Amino acid sequence: MSAVQTWEVIVAGFLPAFTSPSFEIFIRMAGGWVLCPGRRTITRVYQFAEPQGERAHDAYHRFFREGAWSMEALWRLLAKMMVGIFCQKGQILMDLDDTLFHKSGRKVKGSAWWRDAVSSTGQKVVHAFGLNLVVLTLRVEPPWGGEPLGLPINMRLHQKNGPSLLELAEEMAREAVSWFPHRDFHLCADGFYASLAGADLPRTHLTSRMRRDAALYQLPPKRRKGQRGRPRKKGKRLPTPEQMAKAKTGWRRVVVEERGKKKERLLLVRDVIWYKVRPGKLVRLVISRDPQAKQKDDFFFTTDIESTPQTVASTYAGRWSIEDTFKNVKQYLGGQDPQTWKEQGPQRAAAFSLWLYSTIWLFYLKTKGAKPSWIKMPWYTQKNTPSFKDALAVLRRALWKDRIFSSSEKQSLKLKNIGPLIEALANAA
Repeated sequence: MSAVQTWEVIVAGFLPAFTSPSFEIFIRMAGGWVLCPGRRTITRVYQFAEPQGERAHDAYHRFFREGAWSMEALWRLLAKMMVGIFCQKGQILMDLDDTLFHKSGRKVKGSAWWRDAVSSTGQKVVHAFGLNLVVLTLRVEPPWGGEPLGLPINMRLHQKNGPSLLELAEEMAREAVSWFPHRDFHLCADGFYASLAGADLPRTHLTSRMRRDAALYQLPPKRRKGQRGRPRKKGKRLPTPEQMAKAKTGWRRVVVEERGKKKERLLLVRDVIWYKVRPGKLVRLVISRDPQAKQKDDFFFTTDIESTPQTVASTYAGRWSIEDTFKNVKQYLGGQDPQTWKEQGPQRAAAFSLWLYSTIWLFYLKTKGAKPSWIKMPWYTQKNTPSFKDALAVLRRALWKDRIFSSSEKQSLKLKNIGPLIEALANAA
């Protein structure tokens, strides 16, 4: 099967989410978005989706604004496709976070002023105008090893006076779990989402950060025979995590995996009750320390009290894959660029860029696997793992080659002559 046929088979798997007319636009939109260099406004993507101008550009604006297709169905089909290929056994590992897609214009539906986590610092809070998105990704270990991939499988738009970020996150997690009724899950999120530990998500464990000043307790003591009064819900008060970190003993030197690299860490573990977050149930607290004392202590916890301390620290470190996803979608797929304003347009366009990120990685893994797909440059001879830009270039190269040669007469173009042009187009920003 050729590379173009592989891409067509992947995209065809999403037919059930569309009507026949909207699916045709969907196919062309996906190809046009990939081939479009520079900003991905709808009118720019249109020029690559409809090189012959068969449809009016209004059809592509309507596709996002009011097209007859379902985002929920699109995510469900994508999640089942990804899990069926990459996570056939064991726990399904997911990451959760929110991000801001910057927008301009006063009438962009669903946009507002939000804290910009990327631009803000500990001393200064920066606000920006745009769409606040909560995204759920599937964590996939690539065949070349190293840092995992974070492939989006669900998304929600957070709006002023609407459900909170935590409510949307819980809604997405429950929806994802419902798609796989016979599988167990492990969700990883930063400290903002730590309270999901008390949400009783079905068949799901959570790993997150714990507050340094968290109020922790032991298990309540066993009741004596004939003891009167209601049962206690928590036992003796324990030191805060920051106070526990002052302990001189109990630390174990282990090797953990952080973003695909092995690093030594000192770990201290204790099972506690974090009553405010998960009343009546134990969580496993893991304090991680840099043996060189160059970094501050980290405080992680998990609801899976059977998990080893090394696994807890490594699992949380792998959460960084979702941050790379946000950067790549904005930088290489122009997720913030579409100029849609009304109805479902802004939300759907953002979701489309996230969906495209997952499908491009899927295409790359199917066609290239662990094989190098890039030319080693003299200034970067040590490169041994592909970036998302490399994956995007492989797909662009295949689509441009098919588009150019399928419309030319036999022998009228030779690959050795047209090759440099295709290579330039494949790597165009």
